[in-house]
Amino acid sequence: MRWAILSDIHGNLEALEAVKAALFKERIDKYLCLGDIVGYGANPRECIAEVRNLGAPTVAGNHDWAAVGLFDITYFNPTAGMAVLWTVQNISEHDKAYLKNLELTYQEDDLTLVHGSLNNPEKFEYILDIPSAKKTFELTQTKLCFIGHSHSPAIFIREGDNYSSTARLKLKLDPKQSYIVNAGSIGQPRDGNPRACFVIYDNETNELEIKRVAYDVGSAQAKIIKAGLPHILAERLATGR
Repeated sequence: MRWAILSDIHGNLEALEAVKAALFKERIDKYLCLGDIVGYGANPRECIAEVRNLGAPTVAGNHDWAAVGLFDITYFNPTAGMAVLWTVQNISEHDKAYLKNLELTYQEDDLTLVHGSLNNPEKFEYILDIPSAKKTFELTQTKLCFIGHSHSPAIFIREGDNYSSTARLKLKLDPKQSYIVNAGSIGQPRDGNPRACFVIYDNETNELEIKRVAYDVGSAQAKIIKAGLPHILAERLATGR
């Protein structure tokens, strides 16, 4: 089985379409989504429709829940809060029902999905380093746990009582180890690389790869500005910050 793992699309249709085009050239059996389909970008409705059309099991992100009143908007900075309020006004009741029904975690075969952390998943805590990763490793019952939320790809590794991380983008997974993999962000990367980020995992070859693809940033920026969203949300797309 070859899985494509998508995260933090954030209403960026241009980025999502570029990722889909890249993945259609791969032999993908199933798509998975780590949440935050909406927020920041100008095409939340279209991105929800695309994820649903892919048949991707999806967990809730903080922006998804905030758009339907399940997560307190006061947790967001002013710019993100403005984007949430805009999103609420620009998705349908059908979209809201879909977002409201998203679960916080999902497990299938040797995979677990959560947007932030398995430690209090409803609080959407960040996993940014080995100490924060340990809490989720202790709660994970599968070989792999895929996360998003930070918009920066990362891989944490556990072998017994030893924890580490790696900057490698392609791994042959070790059966003695378990992994937490941050799939980065499709719609708003924040690791200094503006290209859309996603993951492919093959459980037959035990290979995992973090991949990037360029997209039409200018079109996504123009839509954000035309929609009346804060200009910073457009500007940051060019720098991946």
